[in-house]
Amino acid sequence: MKEKKMDEHKITGYFDDGSEFDGTLKFHGSFRIDGFFKGRIESDAVLTIGDKGKVEAEVIVNHVVINGEFRGTIRAIEKVEINSLGRVYGTVITPKLIVEEGAYLAAHCQTSDDPSATPSETGPQV
Repeated sequence: MKEKKMDEHKITGYFDDGSEFDGTLKFHGSFRIDGFFKGRIESDAVLTIGDKGKVEAEVIVNHVVINGEFRGTIRAIEKVEINSLGRVYGTVITPKLIVEEGAYLAAHCQTSDDPSATPSETGPQV
């Protein structure tokens, strides 16, 4: 029997505007949050925070796209994208950080290939 390969960009889960969730979220495939989430998020795929989304969490994922508001710590294996409507407060650890003009970033940032790294107290911060 052949194993199906999942498209990490296909949305497999969604919290709509008006939804609230507190806890741990683990998923495969892509997940979009347009509501409110508080807790911990783990995935090997893409997390998208929509323009109405608000997330307060520790996030460990492959790739994050932020159009809404994020507060907490992001550890991304591949990259973090903060689009023009995005607002980020906290800590970002990723090998690639993309910040669009108009985005708001108030965070300790560290470019690292190791998502388990902790921000250096003495090292340069962006």
